Amino acid sequence: MQKHVMGALALGLVSAVAQAQSSVTVYGIADAGLVLERGGPAGNTQNVSSGVGSGSRLGFKGKEDLGGGLVAGFQLENGYNIDTGTAGQGGLLFGRQAYVSLSASAGSISAGRQYMPYFKALRDVIDPFGTGFAGNVQNIFFPSTRVDNSVEYMTKKYNGFSADLLYGFGETAGDASKNRTISGAASYDNGPLSVVLTHHQRENALGTAHTRYTMLGGRYRYGDVTGHAAYSRNKDLLGIGSRDALLGVTVSVGADKLLASYIDHRDDSSPRQRARQAAIGYLHPLSVRTDLYAAYGHIVNRNGANFHVGTATDSGTGTTGFNLGVRHVF
Repeated sequence: MQKHVMGALALGLVSAVAQAQSSVTVYGIADAGLVLERGGPAGNTQNVSSGVGSGSRLGFKGKEDLGGGLVAGFQLENGYNIDTGTAGQGGLLFGRQAYVSLSASAGSISAGRQYMPYFKALRDVIDPFGTGFAGNVQNIFFPSTRVDNSVEYMTKKYNGFSADLLYGFGETAGDASKNRTISGAASYDNGPLSVVLTHHQRENALGTAHTRYTMLGGRYRYGDVTGHAAYSRNKDLLGIGSRDALLGVTVSVGADKLLASYIDHRDDSSPRQRARQAAIGYLHPLSVRTDLYAAYGHIVNRNGANFHVGTATDSGTGTTGFNLGVRHVF
């Protein structure tokens, strides 16, 4: 009896909090698919995976009008594995996103665990696959996604132009540069054309070296066809430079979508590792919120390169991948 009373009180508290907000939304994605991989060191694999096209998630977001054009907001997003029922992102409660924000006419500022501008450029503009499926651009391009302990400022859009700057605190006593992250983007989005210039830099734990990624990319929509392109210059902690390039296309076939991309990676110095990825995918909507998908990706590694075909939530182990599944958005 006591458990039922406590449950009712908890439910009432949640309802009261929700009613106190200007708006609170519960949302999510359930994504499960068959993943076949070939070319891995342990042999071929076949499994049912969660988050093949989009990471499975359950989230809460809300906002409150504070008056005078000032709005407070928050977003808490949990990632989960639908194939096993376990938590994603290493078991973190809100491993996908967790931040609070204030926004006004000059833009918004937020603090917490957030997506880096470089990743958002890949997901929203450059990759036909939206950083998911076997054709995921992050199989080759910079694979990191989020920054902890970060503060982000985003401008409003003015005549198509906008900017995004994120600073991640290393939180190391005595030296603010250790583990520090700086990431930013300048974008133009107007009509059929979107262009983004983005940079990401992270210091190592000693503050003596950093990784650096600078990318220019865009997309252009002409009727039912959208072209995608990007070029990135990179440098790792050892100072070795590399270049990544992408060409892709999205074709609307009625309500369906055909996706394809080609990616080339080259190191600037010996042994001049090189990798090439070709991918194709098809999306068939069953409704506004549910679709079926199929995707295929293949990577050719040269001179010791070791890239793998993954999905939206798994880096993969093989050089060839095939996906077939269903995704529901709620």
